[in-house]
Amino acid sequence: MSLALIDRNDVVLRGRLSAPVELRPLPSGDTLLLFKLVVRRESPRPRGPKSDVLTCVSTAKGLITRAQAWHPDDVIEVDGALQRRFWRTPNGTAVAYEVSVRGARKATRSHAWRETAVDGA
Repeated sequence: MSLALIDRNDVVLRGRLSAPVELRPLPSGDTLLLFKLVVRRESPRPRGPKSDVLTCVSTAKGLITRAQAWHPDDVIEVDGALQRRFWRTPNGTAVAYEVSVRGARKATRSHAWRETAVDGA
């Protein structure tokens, strides 16, 4: 059986940009786009967190150009894949989960609000 039939790693998010996007130069010469989305939980526990902050990254040049016009509190729609990244620190190995973004766009507030209101969130 093909891995294409067994494995699937698709992430679709719509959330609020929590801070300005960051551009980080990589040793390879590429630029890494990094941004964080606040995504509300569908059914939070009464005393638990009501949302999650998810780190999103990309090296896609077109996306980097478009993302520089985004501002905190903009509603962003993202599609990509979940990845786990490791790196060395002075205290040992660190690990993080990130969304590797294939595509993203700024959503209009009225569109996002209507869907949220209809969903009851």
